[in-house]
Amino acid sequence: MKYILAIESSCDDTSCSIIDSSFCVLSNVTASQEVHKIYGGVVPELASRAHQQNIIPVVDKALKDAKITKQQLSAVAFTRGPGLMGSLLVGVSFAKSFARALNIPLIDVNHLEAHVLAHFIKDTPDQKVPQFPFLCLLVSGGNTQIILLESPRKMQVIGKTIDDAAGETIDKAAKILSLPYPGGPHIDILAKEGKPTLAFSQSNIKNYDYSFSGLKTSILYTLRDKLKENPNYIQENLNDIAASVQKAVVDSLLGKFEKAIKDTKIKTIAVAGGVSANSELRRRLQELGEKHKCEVFIPKFSYTTDNAAMVAVAGLFKFQQQDFAHLGLAAYAR
Repeated sequence: MKYILAIESSCDDTSCSIIDSSFCVLSNVTASQEVHKIYGGVVPELASRAHQQNIIPVVDKALKDAKITKQQLSAVAFTRGPGLMGSLLVGVSFAKSFARALNIPLIDVNHLEAHVLAHFIKDTPDQKVPQFPFLCLLVSGGNTQIILLESPRKMQVIGKTIDDAAGETIDKAAKILSLPYPGGPHIDILAKEGKPTLAFSQSNIKNYDYSFSGLKTSILYTLRDKLKENPNYIQENLNDIAASVQKAVVDSLLGKFEKAIKDTKIKTIAVAGGVSANSELRRRLQELGEKHKCEVFIPKFSYTTDNAAMVAVAGLFKFQQQDFAHLGLAAYAR
């Protein structure tokens, strides 16, 4: 049995996971950084310092949870990018040193590809995974893409945002509403108790591409005008505002995704990335799958946000092809 240890440190979560050659997760340990909440967003310098403090305890716990020794490892995978450069450097440097000390191969992983391949993480050996080809809607704080996968190593971005990402739009709305960071989960909770009473303007971009800058502006201006009429408008209508924002974002995301499903005629669809934890997006994607008779794959909540299990899976696919990295490889932010 082969064992892959993976490191994820692209933003503010320090994560380590170990999987075996059957793609089953033996451990997946993540240390989150609470320090950023008081700033309303991730502070890069504080994030890199926290990674330095967390990485050794996280790796140690992952090995203990997996009940293996470091001498049993077959390779070390790591997130090379994109992400915050200071955060990435901590993970990259540790992975290089760890692999060199054990004299085992090093595998670099693209963070976005790892999110998409999270669907191949197995908690049990008989767990069902997508069949190729399939379409994946990748939605996170910094990225919004429609990806056509023909194989684990052959992915084509057929649609992407030309400006802001869906996650950024939700976070911006949450900040306007004075909700705690991160804002996405709070928008989701509030929206369940509200109704989408507000209509925001949507961009109309050709093909499968997205644009969210106009929606962000529309949310800002709409609420500004409402506050002129009633200074207590936000407090009195918080649930409805959250529901309206959520509906606008999900409408935009699935409108283009549905077009891609119709045009490609692919019958396996999936969603990935941090925003895929949103309950409304998950519910409506299931409805979309039923409408077009598609098989739908939605990751577990623990695999939607940044985690090392998805990096381990992406690394295992590269390990199977003996696609290894050299020690001189540098991290990349974008």
